Amino acid sequence: MVAPAAAVAELTAWDPADRAQQGLRHALLAFLDARPDDACSRSCEPGHLTASALVVDAAAEHTLLTLHPRVGRWLQLGGHCEDGDASLADAALREATEESGIDGLTIDPAPLHVDVHPITCSLGLPTRHLDVRFLVRAPEGAVPRISAESDDLRWWPLDALPDDADVPAMVAAARSRLP
Repeated sequence: MVAPAAAVAELTAWDPADRAQQGLRHALLAFLDARPDDACSRSCEPGHLTASALVVDAAAEHTLLTLHPRVGRWLQLGGHCEDGDASLADAALREATEESGIDGLTIDPAPLHVDVHPITCSLGLPTRHLDVRFLVRAPEGAVPRISAESDDLRWWPLDALPDDADVPAMVAAARSRLP
């Protein structure tokens, strides 16, 4: 499981580009300080940190989105921290690899974006995800395979995202890091 100290280090080293993201970063750091034993565990009922990935193709023209079965919208890949994840970046890369079926993904270890949203988790309890999002690059010619965690999986042009996509702010943040 991601140790809170590792999550604190990742978030402290990140310098968000805008004030809203800076404010959310401070809120996540305060949450980590208040919940040192379980902030990264899905068993933390008030909320918990999650890690996700904006997967971009090698040409930096498309992003891979999943049609989430419970939420019913196109989202970035990602999920809960698990045993064996040494950092939030590790959790995001593991989730992206599992959910995309693509080997050879590479991750920018600096967070890209953060978001806090209410959700009913797999435990059936209403909670909040304090989601730390990372930029992940797919290798040339990557072909995704739909996992059991998705109703659909598809590449979308960065300039033509689906109407119900929950990723425009991440795409905007990613543009400053992409060639």
